[in-house]
Amino acid sequence: MTTTAPFVPQIRLYQNWLRDHRGLSFDSYDALWRWSITDLNAFWQSIWDYFEMQSLTPHQAALVKNAMPGGQWFTGAQINYAQQVFRHVDPAHAAGFPAVISRNEKGVTRELSWPELKRQVASLALHLQAQGVKPGDRVAAYLPNIPEAMVAFLATVSVGGVWSICAPDMGTNAVLDRFAQIEPKVLIACDGVSYAGRDHDRLQVVSDMRAALPSVQHLVLLGNLNAQASLPNSTNFAATIARDDEATQNFEPMWLPFDHPLWIVYSSGTTGLPKPIVHGHGGTIIVALALKSLHNDIGCSYHPNSFGERYHWYSSTGWVMWNAQVSGLLNGTTCVIYDGNPGGSKDKPDWSTLWRFAAEMGVTFFGAGAAFFANCLKAGVDLSSLPGLRSVRALGTTGSPLSDEAQRWGTAQFEKLGTPDIWWCNISGGTDFAGAFIGGNRELPLVPGEMQCRLLGCAVEAWNEQGQPVESDVGELVCAQPIPSMPLYFWGDKDNARYLSSYFDMYPAGHGRQPGGGDGPASMGGVWRHGDWLKINPSGSCVIYGRSDATINRHGLRMGTSELYSAVEVLPEVLDSMVVDLEYLGRESYMPLFVVLREGLTLDEALKTKLNDAIKTALSPRFVPNEIFQVAEIPRTLSGKKQELPIKKLLLGQPIEKVVNKDAMANPGCLDWYVALAQQRLATHPK
Repeated sequence: MTTTAPFVPQIRLYQNWLRDHRGLSFDSYDALWRWSITDLNAFWQSIWDYFEMQSLTPHQAALVKNAMPGGQWFTGAQINYAQQVFRHVDPAHAAGFPAVISRNEKGVTRELSWPELKRQVASLALHLQAQGVKPGDRVAAYLPNIPEAMVAFLATVSVGGVWSICAPDMGTNAVLDRFAQIEPKVLIACDGVSYAGRDHDRLQVVSDMRAALPSVQHLVLLGNLNAQASLPNSTNFAATIARDDEATQNFEPMWLPFDHPLWIVYSSGTTGLPKPIVHGHGGTIIVALALKSLHNDIGCSYHPNSFGERYHWYSSTGWVMWNAQVSGLLNGTTCVIYDGNPGGSKDKPDWSTLWRFAAEMGVTFFGAGAAFFANCLKAGVDLSSLPGLRSVRALGTTGSPLSDEAQRWGTAQFEKLGTPDIWWCNISGGTDFAGAFIGGNRELPLVPGEMQCRLLGCAVEAWNEQGQPVESDVGELVCAQPIPSMPLYFWGDKDNARYLSSYFDMYPAGHGRQPGGGDGPASMGGVWRHGDWLKINPSGSCVIYGRSDATINRHGLRMGTSELYSAVEVLPEVLDSMVVDLEYLGRESYMPLFVVLREGLTLDEALKTKLNDAIKTALSPRFVPNEIFQVAEIPRTLSGKKQELPIKKLLLGQPIEKVVNKDAMANPGCLDWYVALAQQRLATHPK
């Protein structure tokens, strides 16, 4: 897997390996992709072999049973996420590379070596075992994006515990909505966090959480703000990772079945309780290795071809991108993490914060949500004064569609730094399967506003309502074949009822389920419907048009909301926007547009005309809104997604408590304005 030629794309190295070890050559990426989704056994076995994955016992075929849900992978194999990480301790340390580099808002920078990472994990793992944690027991964490969260995760899963984490910026009710469903035995929490220039004490929240979770038998408290912080009947985190003796030196993660539960992540939870999604060790590992290496082009830090790789993807622990960041350790990559607000404080906004951090740390892969790059564009960030950014070889985005304007801005910034060919790795996937369906390929052309390709092993298509694949037209994003990281199940989901209704209820079971095309028996199950609108271009590139349940079908023309946002948010007056369409079950279309304007501006008739003209020019006169409203804020989830569907439901007459979980929002205070608007509209337009 190593090469003397520097920076050969990782996907090229894999294809060279296929040629040399399997006798397989492909004349195009499309041909490689079609093989990967047709001969599923051969492809996923090649990933296992290419990354030299290890098991104490042999396994059957890569895909033993092709069914969705209920696919069976690598039956008989034993594996452990922490075991895969620890394989890199000695060679990475010998090469002089740390495992984790971190910084917080107060400027405290820390490095965690690979041997120290292993020792701390071993110490905490032994402590958890001493508290009675057994395979299958849940360990819940309430921690920010700091090295201790990584240590706690690896310690938990090394002894077979099932990990689940929530960010400390989530309210008590939002956390309890998640943790109460899984009944954790142990809670690992912090005393508080620093964010946007302020300290936020969380001791009372932790105390309330423990009282509301009768399953919790043991509390470990991390003094993140105050090292001396304590609560009654708790153990200090620092003490749990302090052990250094023969037991820690000889500690090895236990080997577990391939599909042993690894972690529980949650859907956004805009209505009802969040869905507790369970992923397995083996499936998560093998998909993460394929995604990070082959498609994100992130290599092992001590391999000659990617020597010195440093991987950063800004995230909170409440977003699956935290899980994606941690997965860099699986391939021996140094992970660079930041805890805090990427835009500075409210009083002193500074969207260069992350860039300066990346420049100082020598980051080679810089990832963030698409909204981050849009904010940098709006704020007029100039990167020319940060020559350290020349180490960056790739920019990653996800979370929402990246506008071509924001991408062109970033490219121009790196051109001024002397990196004219900066590569953008724009990906689209989800918490649901801890992976991506669509992403990058360093060897394919870059087109701003598009994603380069469908990922290997992901049988992604755009389907119309009849379940027919469409090209160069917008359709439902489906995945017609299983991938190893799809959920094992939802925790507490009797008969898989919520699981089936979430992804498999749109198209008949068996339809389109044969690898390579064609229908299969109903026993194969349905296709995975992801809930996004997708267009696949003849070149194989892809465009995501937003959530399919938030897509606008106006006057017979269908459009994703992202297109309208691109049209209006490029205007210098507009900081943010949101649109919904109340056409529903025969209702006449009513489409309001909400805009956040620059400070000091007021929405007058001239600006309304400018907005409407921009929409007419960029899209169609059909999409001129019925009304435009100036608002203080656009409601967003904790991961930054616009709350289109809840606001649509609110304006259609549903009560606020049934459409949105305020504790799962970044800015719940803004909802009062929308509630008032809904009441006003219902008074004049009753249901």
